[in-house]
Amino acid sequence: MEQVREQQAGGVAIAAPVPAASAVLAAGLDRGPEGTVSGDLIQQLRVLEDMKSAISSLQAKIAVAFDLAQRQEQAEKGIPASERGKGIGAQVALARRESPNKGSRLLGLAKALVTEMPHTMAALESGQLNEWRATLLVKETACLSVEDRGAVDAELAPDTGTFDGAGDKAITAAVKAAAYRRDPRTVTERAAHAASERYVSLRPAPDTMTYLTALLPVAQGVAVFGALTRAAGTARSAGDTRSKGQVMADTLVERITGTAAGYTGIDLQLVMTDRTLLAGDPEPARLNGYGIVPAGWARELLSNRQDGEGPGAYYQDFNVWVRRLYTAPRTGELLATDSRARFFPPGIRRFIETRDNTCRTPYCDAPIRHLDHIVPWHSDGPTTVYNGAGLCEACNHTKEIPGWTSTPEAGNRHTLKITTPTGHSYQSQAPPLPGYRPGKPPQKIP
Repeated sequence: MEQVREQQAGGVAIAAPVPAASAVLAAGLDRGPEGTVSGDLIQQLRVLEDMKSAISSLQAKIAVAFDLAQRQEQAEKGIPASERGKGIGAQVALARRESPNKGSRLLGLAKALVTEMPHTMAALESGQLNEWRATLLVKETACLSVEDRGAVDAELAPDTGTFDGAGDKAITAAVKAAAYRRDPRTVTERAAHAASERYVSLRPAPDTMTYLTALLPVAQGVAVFGALTRAAGTARSAGDTRSKGQVMADTLVERITGTAAGYTGIDLQLVMTDRTLLAGDPEPARLNGYGIVPAGWARELLSNRQDGEGPGAYYQDFNVWVRRLYTAPRTGELLATDSRARFFPPGIRRFIETRDNTCRTPYCDAPIRHLDHIVPWHSDGPTTVYNGAGLCEACNHTKEIPGWTSTPEAGNRHTLKITTPTGHSYQSQAPPLPGYRPGKPPQKIP
């Protein structure tokens, strides 16, 4: 059985087939070769992958229709043309359970596929491409005009099987070559402009490690890598027992921070239970900006222990400030904290950052950049811990768009409700602090 929903949005009609999964699987299996159970299972995987691609194409069409509908509603409300469209990507993100940043990228991808790249869209619908590889085609043609992008789309015509068996690198190379043939000047200017997009990012890695990534112009990147390589070679020739990679990493930290340990004088905000700190309890700790870390590692971090052996060894030497955190026994909610370290930010800010850990918008793991009044200050919202939430910069700006509201709600832990212009609501609850166990009484140091 197949159901068809007709939808009119902004003058664009979308016919959305919604086939039953079992029917699609049956049809796919009918087309496949007869064979063993293993063969049937592989055929099911292929059919499901085709379904994922078809669903992605349908999501793109719906996203574009939603964008048009929202802009039309905003125009009817008298919102200036320059302000229309704000917050749409964030609503797409919430609906798809993605971060706001990815929601905006998904909306941009949808617009390009639906309005400018029909062949790529057809390939996505038929399963010739998946959503990621369609994204690669869109990304590599983003610098072209609409006409040239359409010409590249038609030249490659991925819906004809051009990219059958091609991997990500092969697809990217083919699109880059086609784009350069159509408009070499724009592609060259894009490469020159890329230097302005340099940045440094940090993301967690397993086992209490992180990935520190720098996007640099090629000359600078090669120079940095060369300097670290030379430092490693010099140290190794002098008898340093560390590996080349270890010396390069340690040299990078020392040259940037000025200290071998890398974090003297910096507020790390390591949160753990009293049992973990004083009684050797295995309850993990939480490092703000990173996440959960093992209890033993957290205790060692505070012990001023020697790190490494031989010429490259160093002693961690830094002051440790202990702040008491008071939590509700049954819910794990942070209730209060003492504040005595004079060089730290104000206590209320520190409290909220410790409680929220990352941006409070659902599915957004971005670092906290703004402390926001849940009920706005201009609407008589009080400046209290209960009415405060940590948000990233983008989510804080989105919250101010007409139609978006946030309200605190009663809950076991600090809870707020976010309502979008369409009336859909999403709940955000502060994460529990280390040591919280639902339904278990609090433990004390033996």
